[in-house]
Amino acid sequence: MPETTVNVRYMVNDVEAAIAWYTGHLGFAILSNHAPAFADVRRGALRLLLSGPTSSAGRPMPGGEQPVPGGWNRIHLVVDDLAAEVARLGTAGVRFRNEIVTGPGGAQILLVDPSGNVVELFQPVPRE
Repeated sequence: MPETTVNVRYMVNDVEAAIAWYTGHLGFAILSNHAPAFADVRRGALRLLLSGPTSSAGRPMPGGEQPVPGGWNRIHLVVDDLAAEVARLGTAGVRFRNEIVTGPGGAQILLVDPSGNVVELFQPVPRE
């Protein structure tokens, strides 16, 4: 892996379903598949570690707390045409957490993977 690779770990309920979702909908490529415990996929400089309940990352903490998917932290993927991506993904049955939101820096929408993890698609405002 190049030194510029950024690694992010997501806890997932089903590693195979997560692989299919990230590769099928968002253009990630499989690096390794050790389902049902673990897989990693890559898109550009992002290496996404998909850790299932039987992975070492899925083991309970000393106090008994169990790592689970979901929440509000997310990976942020830049796209050229957000409206087109929303239409394409909506047709494919991808679940959205919200509608497109716009602000001074651009527009964004939140997708939800099969385990409840969030992915943000973002289209920046064109720079002059």
